[in-house]
Amino acid sequence: MAMLSIRLLVSFVIVALLTACGGDGGSDSSPALSADNVNLIFVVTPDLAYSDAGDIDPDTANLTPQGLQRSLMLASYLKEQVLGGDNVSKIYTISPMSHLQTANNYPDMTAIGFIQQFAMLNQTTSVVAHDGTTYTANNFPINVSYANEAAVPEQAAKPEAFVTGWPAYCPGCGGMDFANAGSINDMLVASIIDGKQAGYYVFSAPWETVSVMLTSIIDTYGYNLTLPDTYKGANYVYALSIPASGTPSLITYNSNLNPLASDPILPAEVPSAACTNSLQHGYRLTLYDGMPGVTVPANINTNSRIYIVRHAEAHPDPTYGFDDGNYVAAGQWRALHLATALRGKIAPSEVHSIDPAAVWYVNPYNPTLPVSYVRPALTVWPYAIANNLPFYLAAKVSLGNPYVPTQSDVAIATSQYFFNGGTFSNKTILVAWESGHIKPFLNELIKSYGIPADSSLLLDVAWPSADYDTIWTVTLDAQGSLTIDNELCEGIDSARLPETAPMF
Repeated sequence: MAMLSIRLLVSFVIVALLTACGGDGGSDSSPALSADNVNLIFVVTPDLAYSDAGDIDPDTANLTPQGLQRSLMLASYLKEQVLGGDNVSKIYTISPMSHLQTANNYPDMTAIGFIQQFAMLNQTTSVVAHDGTTYTANNFPINVSYANEAAVPEQAAKPEAFVTGWPAYCPGCGGMDFANAGSINDMLVASIIDGKQAGYYVFSAPWETVSVMLTSIIDTYGYNLTLPDTYKGANYVYALSIPASGTPSLITYNSNLNPLASDPILPAEVPSAACTNSLQHGYRLTLYDGMPGVTVPANINTNSRIYIVRHAEAHPDPTYGFDDGNYVAAGQWRALHLATALRGKIAPSEVHSIDPAAVWYVNPYNPTLPVSYVRPALTVWPYAIANNLPFYLAAKVSLGNPYVPTQSDVAIATSQYFFNGGTFSNKTILVAWESGHIKPFLNELIKSYGIPADSSLLLDVAWPSADYDTIWTVTLDAQGSLTIDNELCEGIDSARLPETAPMF
């Protein structure tokens, strides 16, 4: 830990020197926004239609390493130059499935991923126990959930009320829609402007969405402001600052960032750990035709390998009660290091995860804070960028009741999605999923081979709260024979990760 602290100090000094010498291209002199105003801050994220040269890969419609570098650098600029170091009030982004790109219909993960580093530079205080104990974490929730039925694309499953009497759509964590379906973007900004609650409200979206939102605000409220009429680049941030009395202003910030085209380099070495199965007992099971009581399912995938991981660090308090839907700053180290940690261990051709807009819930200890469940997808998003892999969301798969991860119908549907029907035959993929659901759907896969529900071959469904490292591997050979094991791990020491986010 001492060595890590020394490296962090050295890295911070280097970053400070580079900044002083203009190593990041410098920045403009626009003043920070006033905390006394209602500040609507628009971060323009790259997509295929509008992006800086080299920021977007045309094949995957995802960020390149250069684009990821820009997002990491912009986060610090946004926090210090635009917010003046203050804590953000809310972060909103578009649902990824509302903006599908290329003929392969890749979801727009850039809008949410672009703002994730900024989320890590803020703090969230939440109740973590029934006695009212609170914990302050280095992170912030991102609102991206489908706001109403009109906002749900046909490629996504419609949310259902998972608790009797609760709404199907999140009452406090609704996000944006790329094309403003059902006018949800208009209603969102109107609720903020009309609410007159001073603070910093950050919107992360492509230029197509941002430009329409700004125009709509000006037209609706009659503000006498000049709007940008063309896309100027992802270095630009636009802030509509509305005082309690007086004239609103539109401030344009230019970060003047000049990111490198290479993968981001973390400012300190990430602590490693051996694969010891200390938190989950070692497990390996093989089932094939000819074994007593075993029948290979008729529609099972073949020549398929799926690596399954949990999200990055998200529950930093001693009792694991903290939960705001996002991972915390320690998890950003894991997410950004994942490609390096897994190099030589796995070689997937695609990355899949949960739709961040599909699941919302409230922490039982903090029922006043409904949150979007964004952390699994964001954990493996940098891995996809580093390896230039297609990124997909299993948007048609429902996670059901977030408080009951062992729901049999959900586990069966998830198992069938990944292991039946041929979709993933002849493929090797990486999947990031909700930990409480992983072993239940693996058990359904095992039972589909004829293994009885009371068999000792089935997995203990509990996932240890402290385990962010285990990798489950499912292999189906040419005959559909099944092998499941947890012999691999990411090899990152969770306990020694820094509590604050890496700085760029």
